[in-house]
Amino acid sequence: LQCRYTGRRSRHFVSSHESRAAHDLFATIVHTRRWFALVVIMTVILGIDPGSRKTGFGVIRVERNQAQYVSSGTIRLPVKEALGARLRVLFESLSEIIDTYQPTVASIESVFMAKSADSALKLGHARGAAMVACVTNDLEVHEYAARQIKQSVVGTGAANKQQVQHMVTALLGLSAEPAEDAADGLAAALCHCHTQGLAGALAASRFRAGRLR
Repeated sequence: LQCRYTGRRSRHFVSSHESRAAHDLFATIVHTRRWFALVVIMTVILGIDPGSRKTGFGVIRVERNQAQYVSSGTIRLPVKEALGARLRVLFESLSEIIDTYQPTVASIESVFMAKSADSALKLGHARGAAMVACVTNDLEVHEYAARQIKQSVVGTGAANKQQVQHMVTALLGLSAEPAEDAADGLAAALCHCHTQGLAGALAASRFRAGRLR
């Protein structure tokens, strides 16, 4: 069998170099799609209820349309020290929490009408320190009003602390109610979860339009 080389390459012929390039491109696309799918199906949210004396936080993971409890607690600030020292403790504590649980999104309660101008100012400083801790660690920050958080979790913007604790416990399937400030932090995280439509299964199973049952 004799073959004569004509000097022209068939349009169906692919060189080994082109084959490797195509293989690398395909591998990159597959890796990117898998990474994107992972981002879509799993989100870690840090909820923050800021305060100049104590700050509540809650971390939840939303995976395959289900919200799961990760951690929560209260950051107690040294109230006998100057405000600047308290803000430093808040910043460093939240930075440590972010480093530990690796959230990608932060949900922070926005300023509401405080009892006095001084209280509102201190609360604003605490929120600022919390937000700086989040953005410094590359978190996407969302703000929600206290009434919006309560409405989203309980079904009424006038809900009290006990109702928020009860609904957070029920929605996340906890064995015991978290402390008030920790529950507020978890509620902030759940509010973002519900607002962004990240937990459809949660809404279908135990959460009907934010109604307390």
